Amino acid sequence: MSESISHLPGAAGKHGGGMPSGWVLRFADVLSVGSCVLDLACGQGRHARWLADRGCQVTAVDRDPAALAAVASCPGVTTCELDLESGAAWPWADAAFDAIVVTNYLHRPSFDHLGALLRPGGVLIYETFMLGNAIFGKPSNPDFLLMPGELLERTRDGFTVIAFEQGEITRPAPAMVQRICARKGDTPGRLPG
Repeated sequence: MSESISHLPGAAGKHGGGMPSGWVLRFADVLSVGSCVLDLACGQGRHARWLADRGCQVTAVDRDPAALAAVASCPGVTTCELDLESGAAWPWADAAFDAIVVTNYLHRPSFDHLGALLRPGGVLIYETFMLGNAIFGKPSNPDFLLMPGELLERTRDGFTVIAFEQGEITRPAPAMVQRICARKGDTPGRLPG
């Protein structure tokens, strides 16, 4: 069971509400119109909504049906209620997505399968909390905090890292975070901007 994340950066009171993450905004620029995107643990769909508005076809996934209801009527968004932490099976075939977006969520047992869900050249945009975040509040349980360099380690085989950061942020709220944008395969591809 994950910790409450109602006060996390960008959460605006409830997970997945508020403005999209600056990290996602920066790297979503590499996606083409029509890209199939998985927004995992989407909450109320701040990223799903933003990506769909830019022409992506988004599958917004969360375990909370009330949160999914906030994005269910958005054109270009398909919702899926799924609780990976309960051991639920992935309902998608391998190589189903051009991109996967994950923010403010960590479930290590599912991480390795994310790579399989990406098509060759697909992009993983991941941002969540890391060790040291306890001084700022929740999450504070190490089970839900990345170890230093963990995203780099998890993408070492099969990905080309486009960008990686880790450390303390002060906005939108103080936190210790780690984030990565990586492309599946050994071709760097187009940079954002």
